[in-house]
Amino acid sequence: MKKTLTKLGLSISTGLLMLSISPASFAQQVDPAVQAVMDRSFREQGIAKLDRIKQDEFQALCSNEKFRTSAEGQKKAEALQKAALAEIKPPSDGKYLGDWKAGEKVAQSGRGATWSDTLKTVNGGGCYNCHQITKEEISYGTIGPSLLAYGKTRGNSEPILVYTWNRINNSKAYNACSNMPRMAHFNLLTEQQMKDVMALLLDPASPVNK
Repeated sequence: MKKTLTKLGLSISTGLLMLSISPASFAQQVDPAVQAVMDRSFREQGIAKLDRIKQDEFQALCSNEKFRTSAEGQKKAEALQKAALAEIKPPSDGKYLGDWKAGEKVAQSGRGATWSDTLKTVNGGGCYNCHQITKEEISYGTIGPSLLAYGKTRGNSEPILVYTWNRINNSKAYNACSNMPRMAHFNLLTEQQMKDVMALLLDPASPVNK
């Protein structure tokens, strides 16, 4: 299945989550002159607002390599990760696994969060853009690790369920500079969609684990 990466500033995987403009310092996230150019270069359209070109603390930290690799930056990263982890909520009904077949549809779809979508558009996870997930799908990215046999090699213990759930919700809770989209933090996927992706990865019946 064809997967399309949309333009910077309008997509889930770039403008919304992973801008990498180097700030002059961590406190001053983006040089005012640079920010002015960006402000002139982008415009709001539909649901795509200009807040997408404003860096949050994670993005500013990871864009500034000199600060990020310093002792102070590492301490800041740890604090941000700790705060992000504390914000993650477990499934409202306590059940982590949904329907793996629905999860495959979520993983295949890269739709959503662009100017041509609406707030009612059902977002996809675009998981294959970065990961190998099933043997059947031969089109996949390699930015992230292969997820083949994810559940088969790890099992379904409580720690694995919680860790996987947290990673899907906000991977920056474990790695401040992770490139993985923050699915729950940015409301990109619903709770049910995340459960379905969980099932795709962990259900023994899923093709991932065959």
